[in-house]
Amino acid sequence: MSDKFTSFDEFYPYYLSEHSNRTCRRLHYTGSALVLGVIAAVVLGRLPPIMLFSIPVIGYGFAWVGHFVFEKNRPATFTYPLWSLMGDWVMFKDMLIGRIRF
Repeated sequence: MSDKFTSFDEFYPYYLSEHSNRTCRRLHYTGSALVLGVIAAVVLGRLPPIMLFSIPVIGYGFAWVGHFVFEKNRPATFTYPLWSLMGDWVMFKDMLIGRIRF
């Protein structure tokens, strides 16, 4: 990880700045919600456990389309993988509670 950020609290404003496009944020939200849906469906026995392998494709697929097509930037995941994953879930929560415009 780069020395540019020393904490997640420093990283998160940067992460949000990389998600200024509303469609990109909506795609992130959709991917995250679908990931939670797959996990719930597996836990409830509605989907076979093998479907858990689809989670990275679903989560990153929606996010990366948002970045490459709408945001026109390179996903922070490539440089800050752990903090980006954390940022995605914090942003999801912030959109869910209305702190960030959906």
